[in-house]
Amino acid sequence: MPDPDFDTRVKLAIYRHLADTTRAPSLQEVAECVRASSSQVEEGYARLCRNRVLVLESDGVTIRMAPPFSGVATQHRVRVGDKEYFANCAWDALGVPAALHAPGDVLSRCEQSGEPIHLYVHENGPDPEPCVIHFAVPAALWWKDIVYT
Repeated sequence: MPDPDFDTRVKLAIYRHLADTTRAPSLQEVAECVRASSSQVEEGYARLCRNRVLVLESDGVTIRMAPPFSGVATQHRVRVGDKEYFANCAWDALGVPAALHAPGDVLSRCEQSGEPIHLYVHENGPDPEPCVIHFAVPAALWWKDIVYT
């Protein structure tokens, strides 16, 4: 039976690395951090994926998403302090400052008009802005193709 504490250590190593560096760690970086073999971490990744904590690229080891953080460049950028993070979507962009427990600026664009969007998010949520976040796919179906969603 897998050790749930190990998976938690892997998850926390991923999130700490993302918070500190703004980029997803490599498999080897996580393995070094949790003092485990690459194959043990890869097995942990697979379990975290099944539990919808991670989304990996097709190679099974490169982190695509550790929500709300994106492991790849996206149009949804979030500035917190002197760092800039990528979020997976507009909704996740609001979650980056919350995950970091710090205020931040969300920079994106309207998909309908192409106009830039700038939201300031603080401990009480985003400042009011005349905009709408539209979800083209119902939340119940997001994980059918989470990258598309």
